[in-house]
Amino acid sequence: MKEIKALIRKEMLTKVAKGLKKEHFCCFTVFEGEGVGDYIDPETEFPSLNFPFLHHSIIKIEIVCNKQETEKIINVLREHAHTGKSGDGLIYVSSVDYSVKIKTGERNNGNTIHSHK
Repeated sequence: MKEIKALIRKEMLTKVAKGLKKEHFCCFTVFEGEGVGDYIDPETEFPSLNFPFLHHSIIKIEIVCNKQETEKIINVLREHAHTGKSGDGLIYVSSVDYSVKIKTGERNNGNTIHSHK
């Protein structure tokens, strides 16, 4: 299994979410945050009241998927988050050993689900 983390512009979230759902990737997590970097768009980004030293409002999307779905998800993210301006974002991909359902204890190693009680 793979975990994909995408840092995108806040205003692109709706477009990205619709693109993911259209391609049948229904399950992902969204976080709102702020960041510092050389990637800001000086025409649209200003310090916030909460963190006046930070420049850029961001959205982080996290998706865990099967290895074979990784490139398709990356392509959807790139297509729908792209504006062509500095600060469009980044995508990180890492490996996931397994997941455990809190309710049932079922484990998924990317291939099969094993029940542990």
